[in-house]
Amino acid sequence: MAILGNIIKGVIGLKDTFSSEVVHTEAQREVLIDLLKKAKETQFGKFYKFEELLESTDVQKAFANAVPYFDYNKINDQWWHKLHDGETDVTWPGNPSYFALSSGTTGKTSKRIPVTDEMIEAIRQAGIKQVFALNNFDLPADFFEKEIMMLGSSTDLAEKDDHLEGEISGISASNIPSWFRGYYKPGIEISQIEDWDERVQRIAERAKDWDIGALSGIPSWIELMLQKVIEYHKLNHIHEIWPNLQVYTSGGVAFGPYEKSFNALLGKPITVIDTYLASEGYIATQVRPETDAMQLNTDNGIYFEFVPFKPKYINEDGSLKNEAPSLTLEEVERDQDYVLIISTVSGAWRYLIGDTIEFTNVERAEIKITGRTKFFLNTVGSQLSVNKMDAAMRELEEKFDTTFPEYTICAKRGEDDEFYHYWYLGSELQNADCEAVAKALDESLKTANKNYKVARSKALKGVKVKVISPELFYDWNEQNKKKGGQVKMERVMSEDKFKEWEDFVSEA
Repeated sequence: MAILGNIIKGVIGLKDTFSSEVVHTEAQREVLIDLLKKAKETQFGKFYKFEELLESTDVQKAFANAVPYFDYNKINDQWWHKLHDGETDVTWPGNPSYFALSSGTTGKTSKRIPVTDEMIEAIRQAGIKQVFALNNFDLPADFFEKEIMMLGSSTDLAEKDDHLEGEISGISASNIPSWFRGYYKPGIEISQIEDWDERVQRIAERAKDWDIGALSGIPSWIELMLQKVIEYHKLNHIHEIWPNLQVYTSGGVAFGPYEKSFNALLGKPITVIDTYLASEGYIATQVRPETDAMQLNTDNGIYFEFVPFKPKYINEDGSLKNEAPSLTLEEVERDQDYVLIISTVSGAWRYLIGDTIEFTNVERAEIKITGRTKFFLNTVGSQLSVNKMDAAMRELEEKFDTTFPEYTICAKRGEDDEFYHYWYLGSELQNADCEAVAKALDESLKTANKNYKVARSKALKGVKVKVISPELFYDWNEQNKKKGGQVKMERVMSEDKFKEWEDFVSEA
């Protein structure tokens, strides 16, 4: 009998019984007021007169009117760079203990995003919320005695001046509580290995020593790790070595594009739970099995705003125009795309993290990630978001009985000086009929998106497809020093970047 597991499950159930339901709109007002109070004596708080904002009858509206939007480049150039020059109390009291390094999916150089001790605590509290939410998923007691494989970036953080630097998954893993370390795999020693391939090789070698009950990480890199373990031990599927694997916690990107290829590595179905951890904070987590939507962490160090995702509000580089209106949680509607804006205990203010979301349940503050502002393809009016592209991939998988876990696209003029969408699709499909795939993709997008259909009847001449091995996408990321950890493949490329990509594929 799983005695410890029953105790843990009982505690989780008891916590759930006595927890009061969060009123998300009220929690958000309280979070904003708390942020403004704590930061009012900072350089940023004085410049934007936080003290006066706190005296407003409508603090949320006053805040939105007083403080402009910031993306990373803007807030770093105007404010965060001071932290590296030795200044203190810049956008948050004191100095951050960490900087999260993130090149994202479009940046050429690493961003250095402040991570304060308050943010570490907020991430920890959000993680506890996720653990308690497991009570809703009807897992057996023995699950709570199994080990958890967390595949993120290296926990061997670099020391620089008075702080540490690394990717957010490595920072988070380096701060796991002592009581959890017995459950945490691959363990501190392997997690500190910087080279991703070497780390995965060590995981494969040690896999038989562990009783893994849950996996956590970005889908593409979890898949590659599972493939390595299966290959190393000559298995048919991962459950032959980890028979008690029951849960996968996905994060960072939508799981849908990877579902079919991921399930092919399993011997039996498992529970998939979506989470949303960005370099700037723990945004949301799935708390119930009836939906794959995630609940915003509204009471824990992050204040959210939402800008309607419309081309007229977005600059060409993906940043927001100053006149773009923002909505509070009280004002949003279901099934509308919004640009996500956050203000945090790490001193990010009205900050564009680059993701777009939609609400599936406003009262519960439940969302889905729909794409990236920079990955919105609006050449000649086609208005394609990542979720529409992902949905098209799922249709292609059914039609051609294969998987398309990776893809990238560029809109550019062809040799006839007409606009085309050029797609590269990652698949193990042998001898693919690219013209047939292109036709099916085109028809799928026409059906799903009226703007795309209109564009195809006018300025968008057609669709061109090349099917390549998914390995080339991972090799591309490795060449760009973006393998493993929090890395996500760019879905939409500029013409310059796409030329580099095509040269890379040709040489490979």
